[in-house]
Amino acid sequence: MPEGDTVYQAAKRLHGALAGKVLTRSDLRVPKYATADLTGRTVLGVTPRGKHLLTRIEGGLTLHSHLKMDGSWKVYAAGQRWSGGPAHQIRAILGTADRTAVGYRLPVLELLRTADEDRAVGHLGPDLLGPDWDPGKALENLLREPARPLGEALLDQRNLAGIGNVYKSELCFLLRATPWIPVGDLPAEHTARLPGLAKRLLEANRDRPARSTTGRREPNLFVYGRAPRPCLHCGTPIQVADQGDGSRERPTYWCPTCQWGPVPAPGPKTDRRSTRHRTTN
Repeated sequence: MPEGDTVYQAAKRLHGALAGKVLTRSDLRVPKYATADLTGRTVLGVTPRGKHLLTRIEGGLTLHSHLKMDGSWKVYAAGQRWSGGPAHQIRAILGTADRTAVGYRLPVLELLRTADEDRAVGHLGPDLLGPDWDPGKALENLLREPARPLGEALLDQRNLAGIGNVYKSELCFLLRATPWIPVGDLPAEHTARLPGLAKRLLEANRDRPARSTTGRREPNLFVYGRAPRPCLHCGTPIQVADQGDGSRERPTYWCPTCQWGPVPAPGPKTDRRSTRHRTTN
């Protein structure tokens, strides 16, 4: 699933291509909206909200989409060959005189009244890259369930919107805590800096073509996707294990030396070369 910075970049591309222009082509390939015709209407703008995209259209309408794991929006110039995937994967086409935005494999696509956007995104917590960002509220949300593992709490978009699996692992590494530590067990100084650290990471990457949390081009990440390569700080092999509620488990990476707190027991879904964990920072 894309992170908030990826969705921000997608919104920026769509906004640049469509905002202020009249739609000359409209094709929503979802049965419920197959007869909807947006041609002749002006696109007012495209706004990201966490991991959601809101394309606002003249007449009080909003086209709401979510990329989830495989979705994407591609923008093509007039006459340019479409290369985002086979035609049967296209779910939406929004065309103007000089640009066409094509949505591929969109698992969520709905046309709603702009006044009803809260029905789609009202459940989200403060947006790390949005004008509604409120670090105090985000921290309050995270601490509402003190027994919940930190990694799961960070992924819950109701707490704060924009963190995906990559930033979850990277944030936990930078906090020197494992993703399985209960939120309430984090030292107060770590807890206090968490929202600000998350915001800085996403802001630093929202305009970059290649994400980096290390400040370097290579290696660009501290732990995510790096098992069993050595930790950049201590040289211990990075470990990976699934984390989730059983229905939505995701690969989670950590350094068993640099990060303190509980870790999963060795098993078929755990690639670990050390079972030790630190109890002090």
